[in-house]
Amino acid sequence: MSSLFSDTYNEIENNSETQLRERGSKFISNSFRVNSEIEVKQYLQSIKQQYPDATHHCYAYILGQGQEAQRANDDGEPSGSAGRPILRAILSMELTNVLVVVVRYFGGTLLGIPGLISSYGDGAKSVLLLSGKLEKVQQIEYEISSRFEYEQEIHKLLKPFEFDVRDRSYTDKVTYKVAIRRKQAEAFEKELKEAYLLESQFS
Repeated sequence: MSSLFSDTYNEIENNSETQLRERGSKFISNSFRVNSEIEVKQYLQSIKQQYPDATHHCYAYILGQGQEAQRANDDGEPSGSAGRPILRAILSMELTNVLVVVVRYFGGTLLGIPGLISSYGDGAKSVLLLSGKLEKVQQIEYEISSRFEYEQEIHKLLKPFEFDVRDRSYTDKVTYKVAIRRKQAEAFEKELKEAYLLESQFS
């Protein structure tokens, strides 16, 4: 994942599905790009509705540009035999903002802890490989305002930096919501403080 000197992170390119069989059990793996725990819950609900008769719906997810939120769930499998191998597969591919759900239909033969770890881990790896990897840049959001006649000052301030305009509104003043590349944030904030015609705040 991102090192101390990097401001990039990786997401999956596409939601995907793969299947594998192990001694009669069928494992169906699904990957989803997610940005919040609300989205995680929605996808989990959708998978449970899609496979209501499955024996287990095991999953793991990571959220945040710096992989801040990490969760794993065994859904009734022996502790550490399902959710954690899925989580390790996500971590090994240096991904974030992703949910992987591995659905199991029990085939009548017990796989044992090593067999479960291998099956859930392999299922997660296979679907993540199919999903692809997309490098993205960490950003910090700012809100910049000015009087209408000074809108060009906002453009001048932004020009030297890598940025995205997230929103623009015109009320009693002009307000831009922008996202600046993280490694440029310190220089941007210095320029912002010196831009006396502009008002600003950031998260």
